[in-house]
Amino acid sequence: MSTKVLFGFHAVTVRLKTAPASIAEIHVDATRRDARMRQFVERAREAGARLIDSDDARLTQLAGTTRHQGVVARVSALKAQHSLDEVLDGVSGAPLVLVLDGVTDPHNLGACLRVADGAGAHAVVAPKDHAVGLNATVAKVASGAAETVPYLMVTNLARTLNELKERDLRVIGTSDDAAATVFEADLRGPVALVLGAEGAGLRQLTRRTCDELVRIPMAGAVESLNVSVAAGVCLYEALRQRRG
Repeated sequence: MSTKVLFGFHAVTVRLKTAPASIAEIHVDATRRDARMRQFVERAREAGARLIDSDDARLTQLAGTTRHQGVVARVSALKAQHSLDEVLDGVSGAPLVLVLDGVTDPHNLGACLRVADGAGAHAVVAPKDHAVGLNATVAKVASGAAETVPYLMVTNLARTLNELKERDLRVIGTSDDAAATVFEADLRGPVALVLGAEGAGLRQLTRRTCDELVRIPMAGAVESLNVSVAAGVCLYEALRQRRG
C-alpha cells in the first residue's frame, strides 16, 4: 500500500478522526509544549497512534517545508473513489459539484477543497493535464478537506461535463463577461459549478460546454477574485438557496 505525508494540525487531526488505523507514525516537535500541542498529543495517544519526538530539521525534511507546525505524519493512502459516477450514485438529494479548469497552484486547490467541504459539495473535479494533484501542501492548506472531499482528475473535462449533463446536472460556468450574476441563477437543483484559473478563466472548449455562464458582481477596483474566493462565493450561494 502506498504511503504519503501529512503535516499541520488540521490535516493530521482529520486523519486521526477519520482513519486512525492508516497512520504509521506521527512526528512531533519535541520542544513544543504549548496547549495546542498537548491537546493534539493526547488525542493522538487516545487514537493509538505511534508518536515520535523529532527536532525541527527532521520535521522539515519529512514535510518538505518549514510550515509543518511541529506535526508530521506518515500515513497509508486511503482508498479513493474510482469514478465520478460512484460518487454521484451515493448522493442523496441534489448533487453539487465544483469543477476547476486550469488551477495549478496547490495553495489555491487546498483552499478550494476546504471551501467545498464547508459548503457541502460532493466532489471537486479537474482535468489531469491542466491541474495540480493532491500533495502535502494541498492537504495542509485544505485543513483536512483533502481527506473528506473526493478530488477526481479526469482525462477529458469537456466529455465529463457532458456526462454530468446526462445525469441531469446543469453545468454553470463563471465568466467576467456573463450577463447574469451567480445570485440570479437557480442553484437549488443538481448543479456543477465550473471555475477557471485566476486571470486565464475558462478554456474555450470548457466555456462552450457550459449550459450557462454567470459572473460574480465586482463593486470595487479589482477585476477578479482569487479562484478559491470565487468558489466560496458560488458554493455558499448554492448552499444558501438550498437551505432557503
